[in-house]
Amino acid sequence: MNAPAFTPGSLVRARGREWIVLPAPGEPFLRLRPLSGSEEDVQILDPRLEPDGVDSARFAPPSGEVPGTQADALLLRDALLLSLRRGAGPFRSAGRIGFEPRAYQLVPLMMALKLDPVRLLIADDVGIGKTIEAGLVAREMMDRGEIDRMAVLCPPHLVDQWVGELDAKFNIAAMAVTSASAGRLERDLPPGERIFDVHPVTVVSLDYVKSARRRDDFLRACPDFVVVDEAHTCASGTKGQHQRYELLSGLAEKATRHLVMLTATPHSGDQEAFARLLGLIHPDFAGLVEAGEAERRGLRERLAVHFVQRRRVDIDAWKDGGSFPKHETHEKTYRLAGEHQRFFEDVLDYCAEVTESAGADDRRRRLAFWGTLALMRCVGSSPAAALRALITRADLDADPADDEILRARVLDGEADDLADDDAEPPAAIEDPRLAGLIAQARTLAAEPKRDPKLKLLLEEVGGLVAKGFNPVVFCRYIATAQAVGEALRGALKDVAVDVVTGELQSGERKERVDALAENEKRLLVATDCLSEGINLQSAFDAVVHYDLSWNPTRHQQREGRVDRFGQPSKVVRSLLIYGENSPVDGAVLNVILRKAETIRKETGVPVPLPDDERRMTEALMQAVLLRRSSQRQMTLDFAAEPAAREIDAVWRDAAEREKRNRTVFAQRQLKPAEVEPEWEKARALLGGPAETRRFVERAFARLRAPLEPAGKGFKTSLSALVPIALRERLADEGFEKTIRVAFEEAAAGNRIRLHRAHPIVGLTAEALLETALDPASDQDDPATLPRAAAWRSAAVAEMTTVLMLRIRHRLETTTRLGGRVVIAEEAALVGFDADGRRLPDERLAEIVEAPAAGDLPEAVRLRRIAGALERLPEWKAALDDVAGARAEALAADHARLRQAADSRQARVGGTVTVEPVLPVDVVGLVVLVPA
Repeated sequence: MNAPAFTPGSLVRARGREWIVLPAPGEPFLRLRPLSGSEEDVQILDPRLEPDGVDSARFAPPSGEVPGTQADALLLRDALLLSLRRGAGPFRSAGRIGFEPRAYQLVPLMMALKLDPVRLLIADDVGIGKTIEAGLVAREMMDRGEIDRMAVLCPPHLVDQWVGELDAKFNIAAMAVTSASAGRLERDLPPGERIFDVHPVTVVSLDYVKSARRRDDFLRACPDFVVVDEAHTCASGTKGQHQRYELLSGLAEKATRHLVMLTATPHSGDQEAFARLLGLIHPDFAGLVEAGEAERRGLRERLAVHFVQRRRVDIDAWKDGGSFPKHETHEKTYRLAGEHQRFFEDVLDYCAEVTESAGADDRRRRLAFWGTLALMRCVGSSPAAALRALITRADLDADPADDEILRARVLDGEADDLADDDAEPPAAIEDPRLAGLIAQARTLAAEPKRDPKLKLLLEEVGGLVAKGFNPVVFCRYIATAQAVGEALRGALKDVAVDVVTGELQSGERKERVDALAENEKRLLVATDCLSEGINLQSAFDAVVHYDLSWNPTRHQQREGRVDRFGQPSKVVRSLLIYGENSPVDGAVLNVILRKAETIRKETGVPVPLPDDERRMTEALMQAVLLRRSSQRQMTLDFAAEPAAREIDAVWRDAAEREKRNRTVFAQRQLKPAEVEPEWEKARALLGGPAETRRFVERAFARLRAPLEPAGKGFKTSLSALVPIALRERLADEGFEKTIRVAFEEAAAGNRIRLHRAHPIVGLTAEALLETALDPASDQDDPATLPRAAAWRSAAVAEMTTVLMLRIRHRLETTTRLGGRVVIAEEAALVGFDADGRRLPDERLAEIVEAPAAGDLPEAVRLRRIAGALERLPEWKAALDDVAGARAEALAADHARLRQAADSRQARVGGTVTVEPVLPVDVVGLVVLVPA
């Protein structure tokens, strides 16, 4: 016997309940979702094997037997709205993301929808939200059915952050693949399977996958959608980065692969690296940098649809660009004197002498230079760091490559590779002169209250805390951070202080930060292990640079942890501390950091030191030692040094190229007026933050677990929640007993931020809707909402009926990969006056939400509801027209978003046809009687 044919979107009855038919893997199978259930309840069955068969079903109209109140009706309406996950557009993903994106963040998404394949280079400034922008593209393409697998490639220290962001913000469960986790993952696989075959979404460490063997394995099984974070680190010619570039080149070779690359510094002053990066979008773009004017103009126009680069000032032009706080910067100086000055001068003398007398062995001479320079950095950081460096032995007979490692550590290395390297470098060698320096360091470290640098910090941090700021103090070395943390705990008794360094694993760091965020007054001391990988903006709003970094990018990264999208404070502060009579601080500050800030102000974005920054910084530090050796004086004037002049010239060239490139490549095609209305449509169809909060507060109060104020959020006991089935489903998701929640985007600490896509919200909405639609539900159960209500209202002049509709659409998308059918759903209100004429839609929500003017006698309520239910067949044609009009509007929305930006390009994204599934579901009915 042949199985009956059911089209996607239609209703069927099987196994004693109603189901919605979803697109199936193939005949004769049916893929079904319960009428009031969630995606987790989807079943695939063979109708031929069902003992009771599978039959067509019709959606039951509301019953007027138990009339409800306005509160019941509003809760039912919000439950319907927030249970929708398969949004009807114009953005299919709007129902699944866990935050409220800004309009400017939708620009890359709208650009992506015009491309096939998607090849994007998103080069927005630090803190604007590149992760969010890439996640929006991925989520939308998943919900449109265009991809079902993806991979994120990123530096090792960003893997955990990406996994967390995908889960929390985009409802995408990803598997972390790193050198540490790969072995365990492979052991758990069936024979013959590979990691990238089994896990559909992965976040992969670039350093794990870049080697030739792993690269080939990854390329073989790589998904057709790939995000590459910190893409500029994959384009230069250095050894490790060359391997990364080979990996990306392999990915880009497949012409149909979607590739989204992210970087705040797309060219870093290196024209060749920039050309290689552009060539990953399309090979033609690799020649843009050297092309003639005519050819350049054509390539530039083609590139404009693939490349978006915006500064903070560009975002200010958007209506919601005021999301960023005002950033106030300050500098404070301390002066070395007495024992601290003598110790610093003795170390400088020692370093200069060791460098001069290193002998003829080149490698030992290099090790001596970098070892003494490392010691200078530690002394400038703190006596505690100096002591640890002086007593840690340097191995001068180690591998010849060690001097390069030491060199990278001294100069703060590559920003994406060495942020965790906060241990003090070894300085101890067979030299009797070190005994005196060790004794001096030990004495100074034992008396931290006499340290002029630490005294200044305690004074300044105390002032910040008194003004309501929650600061992060960044130190270069572990010993310094520990000493600073201990001193701050002693000085600020009413402030919670914690220290996070590279000694902790990344998971432990986040736990410490979250725990600290629970305190009203909090202060974090950290090394650069937190300058990337963990966002701090929800709990902290000030940064103190206790130690100067020798890499200006590190300063930007530190401040970018708090000065970024989602910072709730109106003002953030940054404070730079340095020694006014320290030649080391003077050289770094005046020649590197001040130059970086000047160029940033001139160009509007940070311009990193050119790729040979280490050579130039090395020359600068050699000048410090030479001057110390020849003049024995403390001075800050290094602007006239040859090394300083060379740095200035090369950096200026890089800045000029940056200006030209920004003029050429800045994305200006999409304007706020083109983007904002699209998101407003999606928010109106699915509900936003206001609807979410209103629903949760009302629903939990009804279900006997009311929210209670707790600090800056709320708490509730899920143990009291009814029904039991909902409590069990929440427990399966990890939510049980007492939980703390908040509704703000910047919810800090251990509070759970509730948004429309959060499991707590979705499961609660689904539970209320399911019990309302189940005719067998216990009417005395608080979770059972009446589907029909009536009340008096001053908002209407005649008796008015408002229907709550759930409309399903079949969307069939045809692309180069073939056709795919998906089901989209939306909620709508439709109103009729006493004569049965349809009312305008614009005021219906306002009418239903207007405060009730009084209750009706129960007999009157029953009569009015019964009269409205009798007219449902009369209104069927009007409801079909509503569904048809919505389908036409949805088709127009999809066509508009997918239209190619350049009319000379071929049409991309194929065609989208939208067909309403009739009849529509009448979920609820409201009768309003004039007051």
